Amino acid sequence: MVYVQVPGPSLPEQWWDRVAAGFTQTAVPAVSVTELVAVLLIAAVLSVPRATWRYFGLLATITHELGHAFAALTSGQRLGGIRLQLNHGGTTTSYTRGRAAAVWSGFWGYPVPGVTGAALVWAGFSGWGPAALSAGLLVLLVSLIFIRNAAGVLILLGAVVAVAAMIINVPAAFTGHVAIILGLALLVAAVRDLLKLTNVHLRRRDQLRSSDAYILYRATAVPSGVWITLFSLVVAACWVAAWLPMSRVFGAAT
Repeated sequence: MVYVQVPGPSLPEQWWDRVAAGFTQTAVPAVSVTELVAVLLIAAVLSVPRATWRYFGLLATITHELGHAFAALTSGQRLGGIRLQLNHGGTTTSYTRGRAAAVWSGFWGYPVPGVTGAALVWAGFSGWGPAALSAGLLVLLVSLIFIRNAAGVLILLGAVVAVAAMIINVPAAFTGHVAIILGLALLVAAVRDLLKLTNVHLRRRDQLRSSDAYILYRATAVPSGVWITLFSLVVAACWVAAWLPMSRVFGAAT
């Protein structure tokens, strides 16, 4: 009798199978008050200290620039490319003849880390954590075609490897918890970036030319403070949306 050994799936095949399998709803994770407090602390550790912000802040930058890019594409603009810097700087170039389209894409930078964070928190609490990570990985991979500098490719590839490692190594039962952590960390990051933007307008006015709020002011004559307020309102709404499932956890414990 001859035994034929059939080779198992390769690592890329295993990875792709996990990505595809992620697009199904899993059991809703049971999150206790103690665990939720720990998750909040982990999210703060990722986004507040300089040592961790140096790296996690790059994800916030990616999300910010992808917000500009997605808004540009949805408003019919031609996307020229995205440049990312290791100092958390970034630029998205798009081309349009319409002022409204330019304002639309210019607005969706600072609010998008908050929007993404709220979506991740919702996905984590509702059993769609694996789907959120799989979708996020595909978005990052597609985004590579728009990167126009070496540092940007390095940053985006680092994010791809990190998310792929989580998809492969984190059991599906715990992926929802990971999504909640990432979502809350991005929500904290959105607030941190808004505070930095406000500081530029109050104390570092030599850096105004790089401010989205100032660029929008130049395009519309609407004061920068109004745009910062609108950014803040969207981020605040995202925090409210993220708080709703968390409030149920705290409410159940009382």
